[in-house]
Amino acid sequence: MVKKNIDTPIPQWRFGLIVLCVMTLPVVLLWRVAHLQVLSSEVRGSDFLRGQGDSRSIRMQVIPAYRGLITDRNGEPLAVSTPVTTIIANPQQITAATPEQVSLLAAGLGISTSDLRGRLEHYRNKSFMYLSRQLPAAEAQTIMEMQVPGVDARQEYKRFYPAGEVTAQLVGLTDMDDVGQEGIELAYDAWLGGESGVRKVLQDPSQRVIKDISLVKAAKPGRELRLSIDLRVQYTAYRALKAAVHKHSAKSGSVVVLDVVTGEILAMANQPSFNPNDRSVVEPGAIRNRAMLDLIEPGSTIKPFTMLAALESGLFDINSEVDTSPGRITVDYKTFKDPQNYGRLTLTQILAKSSQVGTTKIALQLNPDITRELFARVGLGESTGSGFPAEAAGNLPARRRWDAVTQATFAFGAGFNVTSLQLARAYAVLANNGLRREVSLVANEQQLETKSIFNPALVGDVINMLKAAASPQGTGEQAMIEGYTVAGKTGTMHKVKSSGGYDDDRYSASFAGIAPAENPRLVTVVVIDEPDRRIHYGGLVAAPVFSEVTGNALRLLQVTPDMQGDRSVRMSAIVTANKREES
Repeated sequence: MVKKNIDTPIPQWRFGLIVLCVMTLPVVLLWRVAHLQVLSSEVRGSDFLRGQGDSRSIRMQVIPAYRGLITDRNGEPLAVSTPVTTIIANPQQITAATPEQVSLLAAGLGISTSDLRGRLEHYRNKSFMYLSRQLPAAEAQTIMEMQVPGVDARQEYKRFYPAGEVTAQLVGLTDMDDVGQEGIELAYDAWLGGESGVRKVLQDPSQRVIKDISLVKAAKPGRELRLSIDLRVQYTAYRALKAAVHKHSAKSGSVVVLDVVTGEILAMANQPSFNPNDRSVVEPGAIRNRAMLDLIEPGSTIKPFTMLAALESGLFDINSEVDTSPGRITVDYKTFKDPQNYGRLTLTQILAKSSQVGTTKIALQLNPDITRELFARVGLGESTGSGFPAEAAGNLPARRRWDAVTQATFAFGAGFNVTSLQLARAYAVLANNGLRREVSLVANEQQLETKSIFNPALVGDVINMLKAAASPQGTGEQAMIEGYTVAGKTGTMHKVKSSGGYDDDRYSASFAGIAPAENPRLVTVVVIDEPDRRIHYGGLVAAPVFSEVTGNALRLLQVTPDMQGDRSVRMSAIVTANKREES
């Protein structure tokens, strides 16, 4: 018996169910896709996915701000920001580079392959590292053309100082991130620095920028700063000071040139100096702006103010005489001596010859508190308010009781400290006929405020005394300038020992002066620290620097000569000085 194959028909309901399931699956998938990519309210919806994508490819990049230009009073650049390129890398991505690419990258960076691999190993767990900072554009372009995975370039600015070491301590410097660290760069950092911007960019997996998406915040450049410095005068001050420090084997030195008409500082030079464009060999002491940071005992340069105190007291006048015989005077436990017995001297002669005996006898007749108050009036022991970082205020002590020795030494510049700039400001009061005008490092459109603090007639008497001191009859004969009258005073001080008292073999030589004396325009202060002890007097060490610097400055500023140049007198002074040095 043969069995027949009988096909069992599929129920219609089952077939329909299968078809419905098959047709529903695409709809469910589409719905799910819509939930993920369209509906932002879902936990892992479109916002989440978009954020994940953006976090891997979109970045916010800082746009560095252009740092403001620093110029001298005539617009000559003293500090300029130039565009440079910094090479950065992602150490986790650079592992994809071939050995050949790593070797080429190391060569481009100027280091060995082993050093580069060592640095990459050190930062292996980081996503960012610097490969080289502030490269010229051409060098950076060569490296970027290697197309090493994970290596990228960033645009920055580097500070360049056209005047180099001539203005180094005054202008200061910035760090690698263009932030002020010293000098004017630090004092006016907020003014010069500007504000960085931000841009949104699209990057590839190697962190290279593919596209600028949008500007989030524009960079705001820093503002320009015009200093009171005249670069021409600064150069002549720097050159003369450097030569003098070298000639006399001195430890350091400073020069300040002040415009007495405006109160502006035209030059401020220091030695030793450094090149701010090459900091590989910078010594810490060379960074100091000694004219504003180093304190000195002013010594005999303070005597004009002692004479002014004597005239103000009414006990003395311009014709008063003091008997300095026998050339020495003992006050308590200390004896003060002159180089020789000068006999009877007028106040002018006492200042011209820098007589310690004469000054001591005058000082002992004055009220020391009144003398100190006069020193304070001209700004000694008081900051100039220039805003320069860490500017020294000096020290002008007030005493309940003055012993005779302190009273005497105080009158000729011992027992208190000032800066070179403070001394220049004090002499500017004399040059301004008794008006005190504050000083400035920034070029001023308007004159600074002035205050009358002395009787002009008495100041005129002191100026005449200072003219005698800076003549062949005085200790400052080498300060003379052909064609111009000079009023000034030398200073020679023993240095203070760390253990107390004064050192017999270390000196500070100085000269402070005014020119032209008949119609003052400039005050110049020169300080040479620790010159060779064989020739250490202010008249031989500092006065010639004053003559060179101030003479050149007057000619550069086209100041009209106020006297017929007597070249023979000038040459006689030089010959006499040379003979002294030889002896």
